[in-house]
Amino acid sequence: KMKGSPTIPPAGCLLPLLLLVFAGVSGEASWFSVKGPAEPITVLLGTDATLPCQLSPKQSAAHMHIRWYRAQLTPAVLVFHNGQVQGEVQMPEYEGRTQMLGHDIDTGSVALQIQQVQASDDGLYHCQFSDGFTSQEVSIELQVVGLGSAPLVHMTGPENNGIRVLCSSSGWFPKPRVQWRDTIGDTLLSSSESQTLDRDGLFHIETSLLVTDRAIGNVICSIQNPIWDQEKSKAILLPEPFFPTTSPWKVALACILPILLVILAWTSFATWKEHQVKRREEKQLSKEQWEMRQMKEETKSAVKDRDDLQTDLDRRKALYKEDWKMALLYPDWRKELFQLAPVMIDHEMPDQNKSDPKTEENRGEGTADPSVDNSQVDDNIITLSQEGFMLGRYYWEVDVEDTEEWTLGVYELYTEDASPTESKKFRVLEKKGDGYRALAFCSQNISLEEPLQLETRPLKIAIFLDQEDNDLSFYNMTDETHIFSFDQNTFLGSLYPYFKRNSMALSPTEQP
Repeated sequence: KMKGSPTIPPAGCLLPLLLLVFAGVSGEASWFSVKGPAEPITVLLGTDATLPCQLSPKQSAAHMHIRWYRAQLTPAVLVFHNGQVQGEVQMPEYEGRTQMLGHDIDTGSVALQIQQVQASDDGLYHCQFSDGFTSQEVSIELQVVGLGSAPLVHMTGPENNGIRVLCSSSGWFPKPRVQWRDTIGDTLLSSSESQTLDRDGLFHIETSLLVTDRAIGNVICSIQNPIWDQEKSKAILLPEPFFPTTSPWKVALACILPILLVILAWTSFATWKEHQVKRREEKQLSKEQWEMRQMKEETKSAVKDRDDLQTDLDRRKALYKEDWKMALLYPDWRKELFQLAPVMIDHEMPDQNKSDPKTEENRGEGTADPSVDNSQVDDNIITLSQEGFMLGRYYWEVDVEDTEEWTLGVYELYTEDASPTESKKFRVLEKKGDGYRALAFCSQNISLEEPLQLETRPLKIAIFLDQEDNDLSFYNMTDETHIFSFDQNTFLGSLYPYFKRNSMALSPTEQP
């Protein structure tokens, strides 16, 4: 060989060396793994979810094929290739709701963002990176949580010597846990329970409980989300007087049946004894005469027992009717003791339109006393088809719907020894924005002002006027709860209903 020339290895050694170099370069260029969060990602229904995905070791993924899919590769949740999203292979339910966050794609960090998460988005997602013939992926679990509405609890009426209570709520995901409890935390077994899915895949809950223990007081309906362990509950009061009394006919039957059995047994005994007496004495009374005498005595005793039962029933009914005055719940039950007031609401009357003479004339006709000039009464859009409420008990209902401002109640018109500006006294509830308050005032002089906290925004309000007990009570008919009551020694003037769709706008400087 020539001096200084390079040494060429034999052909037998060159081939293994080339294979070793090729394998080492190929393995270094294609080896990678994919990592994701070990714990499930939990998000609230309707919010955005972000599922992170990372190459290991860190390297650029700009040239790779990135695919997010669920149960099958195609169609996919999202496919990213050649620097853009491939929309033609995307699942229809994810169109317009997904995007890939690749701010750190040069280090292999990408993330899938799902906007406005739905119940159907709950489950496993697969993040796959492909580079040539090499493909690696990781699975990530998304847990969707839907916290439903606050339970609506109400009584459906007496049943089987108890009271049936119904609880309902909607908008839950996944399937929630439902439980009835008493005030000390003991679990009560429900009578029935149903959980149905709506068109959005959310659970609607209905459960009922039959309460027969008169001393239980309150029961609580509790609904819990199993993932976040969040609870929404509502309690309802079950006063003892609302439980049904024992049927008088059952009591009468229980008393009369033994008597009838005694009569039957005694008749059989009398027949046998009469037969024996006839053998011993020929002057013994005949069987028919003896039975007639016995029947009269038994009938007289049965009539006395029946009269005693009826007297006890009348006493129980009188006590039951008195108990409603002590309870401020269940307005539908109170309606049975009140008379529906003949009121009418003029929905076409504009609010605070005092520039139109025709409007002023119409308002004057709707006011109970046209001779009294007062803008507060002129704004009234509810009228009574008589000259003031007569002595008694009345109720009426007003749909306030979602009006931002309204004032509702009664005003008292004084006819003797009162100035024009203080001839009317108002007792009203007022809503302004999200605030509520109870007001009692003459002109600008406020005698009562009390802020109110309402759990449920009322869409319909019932007013109960009891002139016998001088009580004025307001009820939220949306959730059937008591709002407020005005009580005083006596009403001095004529009472009229009052309703307008704005607040009273009382001047703060005039308040005491």
